[in-house]
Amino acid sequence: MISLPLLAIALLPFALAAHQQGAGVVHAPIVRRSHSNRVANLPKAVEALRKKYGYQVTNVKSTTSKRANTAAIPITDEDNDSSYSGVVSIGTPPQNFNLVLDTGSSDLWVATTSCTSCGSDVPEFQTSKSSTYKATSSVLGINYGSGSVQGTVAQDSVTFGSFKMSQEFLAVTNVSTGLIGDGLSGIMGLGFSSISSLQTTPFWEALYNANNLSEPLFSFYLERYVNQANQINAAPGGVLTLGGTNSSLYNGSIEYIDLTGPPSYWLLTVSSVTVQGKTITIGGPTGLAAIDTGTTLIGAPTPYAASIWAQVPGSMELSGDWQGLYAFPCDTNVTVHISFGGTNWAISPLDMNLGTLNNTVIGNTNATSQMCAGGIFDIGIGSTPAWIVGDTFLKNVYSVFRASPPAVGFAQLASGSNSSTGSSDPNPVQVTGLTPLPTSTCASSSGSSKSSSTNSGSPSPINNIALSLTLLASVAGCFTLFL
Repeated sequence: MISLPLLAIALLPFALAAHQQGAGVVHAPIVRRSHSNRVANLPKAVEALRKKYGYQVTNVKSTTSKRANTAAIPITDEDNDSSYSGVVSIGTPPQNFNLVLDTGSSDLWVATTSCTSCGSDVPEFQTSKSSTYKATSSVLGINYGSGSVQGTVAQDSVTFGSFKMSQEFLAVTNVSTGLIGDGLSGIMGLGFSSISSLQTTPFWEALYNANNLSEPLFSFYLERYVNQANQINAAPGGVLTLGGTNSSLYNGSIEYIDLTGPPSYWLLTVSSVTVQGKTITIGGPTGLAAIDTGTTLIGAPTPYAASIWAQVPGSMELSGDWQGLYAFPCDTNVTVHISFGGTNWAISPLDMNLGTLNNTVIGNTNATSQMCAGGIFDIGIGSTPAWIVGDTFLKNVYSVFRASPPAVGFAQLASGSNSSTGSSDPNPVQVTGLTPLPTSTCASSSGSSKSSSTNSGSPSPINNIALSLTLLASVAGCFTLFL
């Protein structure tokens, strides 16, 4: 992936956010970082996702697999997929950062100039240049599936879209090698406060509690570039609307499904999956699913993953480092619909095809049919939630996350939208009223003694594949607070 200057990113034509009148509604353009070398890193991505939700990793599937007591098993070099990010401003005067947007976690953190392990491609927050920055005496360490971050619990002015408020966050001073990079500086968690490692209220929820939102919700439209032959570093990635919805991006009404259980993750129950016309009934505890913008794939429990791929002629389960992933003949259109108790929502065959595999991976050097990796994988069994429903599905719908009454809603994408057609036009629905992306004012680490994960010039695409599953990993209760 070729790193672009933040100024160039700021000038991208983010023509996806329709202007709507009324206070308390903000349409924030999303940057999607995409890469052509996705397939080789799928095994690491799967491992990171398992760690994100506390799944036990085993070399052999077992019906006695138990949930891990800790997520402190680092997975390094998590260079697998793409991520969706938005510009968040921190401090006075504001410093702008690209942070990944994750409904699967609830904390805000950003790398600072005190970070001794951040690469030169990580824009850093200069705490000394913010007149409103307040550090506490608490140091927090968070262990992720593929690494960890440590830093000081702090408070400062945070702006997202037109919303501004004082927010507690983690000012990071140490990051595991490879955890972030290439213009991304941290995470904005969009889950509920009950799963916050900082034990604080997430930015969006604080806005809701203060009655600053027109409606108690936020909504996503996510772009698709998986079908492009030539991937780019950063491209218009969709729209996050805080406090409302954008009616130009969907057709018909929004179908809301009440959350399963108290608010924590955005949890629904998968009731059925239809593959190649064959319906597999699920429901009950085995259908509990986290709706997660921070996950690229769909993770299904072992027996259901097997049932899903059994409906695809010529499909096969992979082994070794690729265990849990499935392959299928590339000339097959895999048609999948998923239901949470109402509409059967279609998943485009484009999103079910993650790219071609070489014959060594599939264990058959004499294979005559080219095989591709599938977008649904076996996440294992014995953990809660049982399913992780990520962007493989969410690119196909307009998604709404509602605080009161707590629910997730889906709607059919507007005709002509990127994801509804599989095209890649940067302004498919011709919406207007775009709010320009702010120019970055964050610190550059050039000239400092920061370590760098890339060489100058054109970085290796393998080492710079966006770190969505790493960056968006939520904590499974493994953090240490030092007072």
